[in-house]
Amino acid sequence: MWPGLATLPWRWAGGAALLLALALEALALARGWRRPPPRREVLFFPSPVTCTAALLGGPGRAPCRCPLPHGDSPLGRLLRRLLSARRSLELCLFAFSSPQLGRAVQLLHRRGVRVRLVTDADYMALRGSQVGRLRQAGIQVRHDHESGYMHHKFAIVDRKMLITGSMNWTTQAIQNNRENVLIVEDAEYVKPFLAEFERIWEEYNPANYTFSPKEVEQK
Repeated sequence: MWPGLATLPWRWAGGAALLLALALEALALARGWRRPPPRREVLFFPSPVTCTAALLGGPGRAPCRCPLPHGDSPLGRLLRRLLSARRSLELCLFAFSSPQLGRAVQLLHRRGVRVRLVTDADYMALRGSQVGRLRQAGIQVRHDHESGYMHHKFAIVDRKMLITGSMNWTTQAIQNNRENVLIVEDAEYVKPFLAEFERIWEEYNPANYTFSPKEVEQK
């Protein structure tokens, strides 16, 4: 109990205790002790086609005058969550051909965010894939060496926000498919996905992969 509080008349003591509680709460808010609640968000696709130039153009650019609608959309909200990255972005994606999402990842890379991408070897070579462009931009990319697909679809922003769901990062999925994307800031969920990414990242390290004689002959 606060020193001297017990010696006050009981009515005064009750009022003093209330004032003390309010003062401590105000101090906690002023010092940022109370954190905002963790993000929990669900996006459903297909997404209406909207202009994303304001999100991807960077500061200082003139307002976009393209004929596309400029309202909110699931794709726009997904882009904003990605572009909130300040330190790191881990991507584990089966298929990646969306130009808007590709531009967002390159923009983060140019800002100094550490970007790492794990993808599927077969689908990264398809026409329209963004993977080659990301590699040319200097982004680290690793792919599977297995007969099965690397079929994950998740991203981790700053090691604290998980983005996952049914959707491949393709224009087809974004504009035409019934898809879901879950966004959570919860260490209980982020931690196992981050561990899975690191495990796959190391497994797909080219330094640890040895071609068999048969594979060498086929190449």
